[in-house]
Amino acid sequence: MTASCVFCRIVAGEADAHRVLEDDLFVAFLDARPLFPGHVLLVPRQHVVTIMDAPRELLGPLAERTQDLARAVQAAMASAGIFAAVNNVVSQSVPHLHVHVVPRNRKDGLRGFFWPRTKYDSDADAADAADRIRAALHRQSA
Repeated sequence: MTASCVFCRIVAGEADAHRVLEDDLFVAFLDARPLFPGHVLLVPRQHVVTIMDAPRELLGPLAERTQDLARAVQAAMASAGIFAAVNNVVSQSVPHLHVHVVPRNRKDGLRGFFWPRTKYDSDADAADAADRIRAALHRQSA
């Protein structure tokens, strides 16, 4: 736990939040500034800043709880679907790993992602980006 982290304080019960899920690894609660009612944040109890810092054994359960919350949020809010996202450093307002689970409906006003979409200049540029990512993955697994 980090004393200056608001999510660590919520996990510890030192700060108020509308909790919707608690288990040995995670706490989920309503976002205090939701995109839409029912917007939930899923955080690990362990203070981890980004998904890149997370221990691998946490990632499977993180995906499972995200799926559980996605189903629950969709059903509870009678939404057509959900948006699940993790910001890492950029646009991460609280430096504690968290997954946003947001109910979505068509024409709800949220446009795609939160930035303009672009295209690759050419197929060769796309192939180059794919090659670089594959090489980085290969280096990680070596």
